[in-house]
Amino acid sequence: MTAIFEPKTLTVPRQFCGPPSSGNGGWVAGALASLAFDDLDTTVEVTLSAPPPLDRPLPLTTQDGRTVASDPLDADRPIATARVVETALSPVAPVGWEQAREAEAAYAGLRHHPFATCFGCGTGREVGDGLRIFPGPVAQGPQVANKVAATWQPDAVIGVDTAVIWSALDCIGGWAGDFGERLMVLGRMTARLHALPTLGADYVLVGEDRGTDGRKVFAATSLYDASGTLVAQAEQVWFKVDAGAFV
Repeated sequence: MTAIFEPKTLTVPRQFCGPPSSGNGGWVAGALASLAFDDLDTTVEVTLSAPPPLDRPLPLTTQDGRTVASDPLDADRPIATARVVETALSPVAPVGWEQAREAEAAYAGLRHHPFATCFGCGTGREVGDGLRIFPGPVAQGPQVANKVAATWQPDAVIGVDTAVIWSALDCIGGWAGDFGERLMVLGRMTARLHALPTLGADYVLVGEDRGTDGRKVFAATSLYDASGTLVAQAEQVWFKVDAGAFV
């Protein structure tokens, strides 16, 4: 299933939820980015201002280089805003396939997942329905930021488009920021795609914690192919939230 684009609207199908009743932040951000700026090697920043509703057309407007998806019940209330930026993203250093596979065994979401429905990293999703990206910690020395890694093999049932790639880059940043211990949602994601992944090929995703500021948690994520070539990268701002708001 792919994004549903009608004239001046964006609809988020229920398959692409994060929390049970709202869209996966990375997928929504990528869908909006692809609609507004459908080019590789363009750095796009998407700010999420409210939980994206499911199965409802979001009105789109474009002004001053920004494309805004608004609340269908209140056109003055933005849900997500996309714009091209000149930000120079700093990738996360790669790890090998075998190391990433070993890390997956320690994925904290296997013990407890606050959003098991999540399209990107949910343990309650079946193969062909969700991406099932399960990032676990990468062993590192002292005084090194938290780093996680996972493998990914894009499958033909879900396919590969910009929204799916942004979703793959999304949740791994939250788990690098200790999502299992402090509930967070994606607030802003800035991403650049250098190439489209190949169906069935082996890829490694890595993410690292890049600090906190009050409720904000900063993270970065990168996607590498089997040869270690950077395919896509992102930097994110996450916000700690009350679990009761996302049931």
